[in-house]
Amino acid sequence: MTDTIESRLAAAGIQLPAAAAPAANYVPYIRFGSMLQTSGQLPLEGGRLAVSGKLGAGVSLEDGLHAAKLCGVNILAQAKAALGDLETIGRLLKLTVFVASDPSFTDQHKVANGASDFLVEILGERGRHARSAVGVPSLPLDAAVEIEALFEVA
Repeated sequence: MTDTIESRLAAAGIQLPAAAAPAANYVPYIRFGSMLQTSGQLPLEGGRLAVSGKLGAGVSLEDGLHAAKLCGVNILAQAKAALGDLETIGRLLKLTVFVASDPSFTDQHKVANGASDFLVEILGERGRHARSAVGVPSLPLDAAVEIEALFEVA
């Protein structure tokens, strides 16, 4: 088997879901020249919100890591919907990670690792990226994490 993004997804036991439709008046992604920007992706699994609430107030770091990984899976689903072939990803340039947090919670960067580690595993060197991790008081649908991505398209 060749070493492709699809083969790494299969080896990790990940089957990309259908890309989530927008929940309001926006588009799920936008392509501009050689750039692809995704809208924020929630931790959806099986079409349902998998992790809700606030980190540090009922949501554990482990649950936050899982939520971030699910956001990463959904980012790749949007990229596939936009590009057709994930191999056209030149590089993941940046993730912006929003973590619904109790005011005392300061490990947003650790939560973000759930997505960062997953995307580097699946995309390889193309997945190494810049990142911001920001604590926020709440997110849509009471999601614990929301992540947007910026890709360079080869």
